[in-house]
Amino acid sequence: MILKSLARVLSTGSLALLLAACGNFSGLGSDGVTTEQEMASRQAADAQRAAQANAYGTEKPRSTIWDLFENSADPNSTVAVNKYLWQASLEILNFLPIESVDPFTGVIVTGYGTPPGGGRAYRATIYVSDPALDARSLKVSLQGKGGGAVSPETQRAVEDAILTRAREIRIRDSKL
Repeated sequence: MILKSLARVLSTGSLALLLAACGNFSGLGSDGVTTEQEMASRQAADAQRAAQANAYGTEKPRSTIWDLFENSADPNSTVAVNKYLWQASLEILNFLPIESVDPFTGVIVTGYGTPPGGGRAYRATIYVSDPALDARSLKVSLQGKGGGAVSPETQRAVEDAILTRAREIRIRDSKL
């Protein structure tokens, strides 16, 4: 009997704490009642935050605990590439001079360079299209000096080398 009463009191108390955490009590006065002046002040502050958010292109401010579970990240300002594929691409093709790098779109463009022990100069464009460590996330385009296309076997070998190195880097990081 005593245990049931104690369990009921604890569950009621934890429910009250949960509701208090979910609520927004910032507008309550010292006596627990919201005055018109406090409401007007809060609305003006909310309007100012909204105007600033629109000016900077950011999302609306969060107001409840449930807003934390929304996916409100701006896809124009987030990096959506796999870091292991990105790093492996730079390591495998380190003999090529980098012309441009854009981690937001996942594109690496290199200039012409000759691989160690090779006689033909190549240039590459690498596109990491997804945050997954997957072969479908990597696109490599190779071009030989003078505008010549490279054989599909050479292109496949470069892609395989990048994927293998990316997996090695991921395994190394997981052991830290």
